[in-house]
Formats: sequence, C-alpha cells, structure tokens
Amino acid sequence: MTAFDDRKVYAKGSLDDAEGFDVLQLLTLWLEEAKASDPDDYNAMTLSTVGSDGHPNARIVLLRAVQSNDAGDALTFYTNYQSAKGRELLAHPHAAATFFWRDLERQLRVRGRVEQMPEADSDRYFESRPRASQIGAWASSQSEEVEGRSALENAYAAFEDKFEGAVPRPPHWGGFLLHIEEIEFWQGRPGRMHDRLVARKSGHGWTRRRLQP
Repeated sequence: MTAFDDRKVYAKGSLDDAEGFDVLQLLTLWLEEAKASDPDDYNAMTLSTVGSDGHPNARIVLLRAVQSNDAGDALTFYTNYQSAKGRELLAHPHAAATFFWRDLERQLRVRGRVEQMPEADSDRYFESRPRASQIGAWASSQSEEVEGRSALENAYAAFEDKFEGAVPRPPHWGGFLLHIEEIEFWQGRPGRMHDRLVARKSGHGWTRRRLQP
C-alpha cells in the first residue's frame, strides 16, 4: 500500500506573525472553534510518554480542562495511575500532547512536565462521571492481561454489586496536570508553506517565534 498520489490542499486559514500573540487566548479560541467544528472529538489528544526501555509510547486520551493558576497553565486528563501510561508518567514526569483538527486544518502541540493532580480535584471530577464509568475504574486493571472478555465483565458485575450507593474514587485513579512549557500552533497553508507559531515559557512570560514549515 502506498499513498504517493494522495494529496490535500490546505487553504482554510492563516496565522499572523508570532510577536505579541496571547498564548492562552489563542489556545482557548482554537479549542472553542474545534468544539464547534467537531463537538464529539475536539478534545481528543495524542499523549506521548517514554517507557522504561527508553522507547516512546502514544495513545489517545481526552482533555478535560485547561487550568490556569499561579503555577502557570496546564492541560488536565485522568487515568489509572497503575496503567502503562500512569507508570511511565510517574517514572518520567514529562509528556507531549498533540491535537489534530482535520476540518480546521490545524494541529496543536504541547510539551511540558507532568504532575499528579491534588486528590480533592480528582475526587470532584470522579463524582461527575457516569456511574458506569465509575464502576469501570474499579473493574479494570488497566493495561494488565485479562483471560477474556467474560473475566472483565465478571469483575464489573462484582463491583456493581459492591457499590450499591455512591461509588468512591479508586486510590489508583486520578488526574494529571501537563504543564504547558512549550506550545506550537500549526495552521495548514497552500503549497505546504504552513504557519507555525511557537511559544515557550520563560519566567512568568513567554518567548514567541515563527518556525519554517
């Protein structure tokens, strides 16, 4: 299989020069426009981590919020801390996230350090999840081998019986903060002369530059 003859012309937008653009404002605008374009999957991002063997791993997770405070700006997501990605993030607390919004011809890349979210914040988010997802967080030993689908369904049924009322958050499940230390806004342009604006955290501000496509 080859894709030599598959071509796409990018011509839906442009980015002004890097000097002075507001990073958080542009990030928020892009997420809002992505949600309007694709409300089901706009917050799906490829999360890249490094395994114990030094090799990269990547998978799709869902962005749940952009958090801004005195410590800076961060992307938030949730997972099982004992999963492959959870173990990798705890052992090597740096990651990259990539969004691709096809209809907008845009790509967004974020790199930075990662830390576990405070337990109280993870509790609040867990309480907002549907009950089925709460039960699933207990039933699944994420990334571990399972004998078959029936074993997974039996585990789910057991926890469904155990928690007749409110479901507490499992101690091995919670949120991560991916602190935005570098962010790149990529807008497709004709002739592959794409716009790429990059901002890197510098003290309490940002240094901004334009990259060649």
